[in-house]
Amino acid sequence: MDKIVSFSEIKSLSRQYKTAKKTIVFTNGCFDIIHAGHVKYLTLAASLGDILVLGLNSDRSVKRIKGEKRPVIGQEHRSLVVAALACIDHVVLFDEPDPKCLIEIICPDVLVKGADWMEDQIIGADFVKKNGGRIETVSLEPDISTTKIIDRIGELYYGKR
Repeated sequence: MDKIVSFSEIKSLSRQYKTAKKTIVFTNGCFDIIHAGHVKYLTLAASLGDILVLGLNSDRSVKRIKGEKRPVIGQEHRSLVVAALACIDHVVLFDEPDPKCLIEIICPDVLVKGADWMEDQIIGADFVKKNGGRIETVSLEPDISTTKIIDRIGELYYGKR
């Protein structure tokens, strides 16, 4: 799928978008089991500019952040699913525990994270602001998360959490 790009491709594309005066929005995450909360979040992020770039944690990165049992869905399938969303223009997989390097390559105009993050804890926020961009936080759906879905499946099918 041509929406899934490498670091070098997104670097080149970002330069082209900047030259064309397009507003680049960046967000990142694991997006392990896609749910309505993810779709709302990504749709809102996309509405904040012209181009939405999603940094997707690789399987190795997800394991470091979430533990050995995650991700439930592998990076190839996760990247195909998020790339199929109309609101997303590009997906870039990254192995690091955070997207700092990717943010510095893209130099987005808008950096988006969930409202559960304080701005001073958002990786790349200082870099984006120093380069004239802004930080936006998006309220998350309170009753839905990948962890809650996994727990619910465990309860329903295996009688445990």
